[in-house]
Amino acid sequence: MGGIDGMDLGTFGIYTFDFERRPATWMRESIQELEELGWRAFWMPELLGREALTHAGYLLSCTERINVVNGIAQIWSRGARWTYGAALLLADAYPGRHVLGLGFGGEQRPGTKPLAAMTAYLDELDSAETVNPAPRAPMRRILAAYGPRMLELARDRAAGAQTYHVNVAHTAQAREILGPNAFLGVEHAVLFESDPGRARATAREHLAPYLASPYNVAKFRRLGYSEEEIAGGGADRLVDDFVFWGDPETIVGKLRTHVAAGADHVAVQVVGIEPGGSAMPYWRLLADALLPRPTDRST
Repeated sequence: MGGIDGMDLGTFGIYTFDFERRPATWMRESIQELEELGWRAFWMPELLGREALTHAGYLLSCTERINVVNGIAQIWSRGARWTYGAALLLADAYPGRHVLGLGFGGEQRPGTKPLAAMTAYLDELDSAETVNPAPRAPMRRILAAYGPRMLELARDRAAGAQTYHVNVAHTAQAREILGPNAFLGVEHAVLFESDPGRARATAREHLAPYLASPYNVAKFRRLGYSEEEIAGGGADRLVDDFVFWGDPETIVGKLRTHVAAGADHVAVQVVGIEPGGSAMPYWRLLADALLPRPTDRST
């Protein structure tokens, strides 16, 4: 399967919104602990107010080994010229440790379709590169992609794709489209709750914004979920497919099904954390279950 040239993200990483809400000191201490635990990749979105590239730069400055992935930097939030300049600096300052993940987000230009917008953005990035090429380490970019045409664009114009809130069947479909050489990173939500009623209620709270989003609803339809399964907070089948819940052994087993289906990397998002709480206890638990032991973490 594929990978990102010159970069080892490991098979499993962390994806979280939590760092967009926390003070800088907490972020620094937390990501340093994650690095010590052996996590090789840390993914964060751009949604709640933190600017994507300065956020990545700060986390890189706090660490020595962990890879930081923008998942994603919104293309409608900054011009391609400025995205290129920021990512170029990060590639030069932290060789082989930053991945620029791009996705359609921010204030959409009226009448612009996501595929056309992403293609034009990549054209602008490539144009900027011809004027100001990377001096040392190359920039590495991936695209948020779900449908076949965006996956093809990720295969042809980037190192690969990131998917978000997909099922295992989609991972297999994405791998087929991407081919064997492009990188495929898959985000998946997990919930450490074994009671079915409580687990599904919490999972529905997490999924509610996505079940109301036209782009996500279209994605769910393409994956074979009926209107009835999407409506009313999501049927059990949909909820169980998009939030892996249960005891640690069950969750870990389900996460590995994405790898078996063709994912190079699975970014795990822990949900169901109480307001003001931290996912750190679960990240420690997952490190023990998913990461190589300290004696063989170089493998």
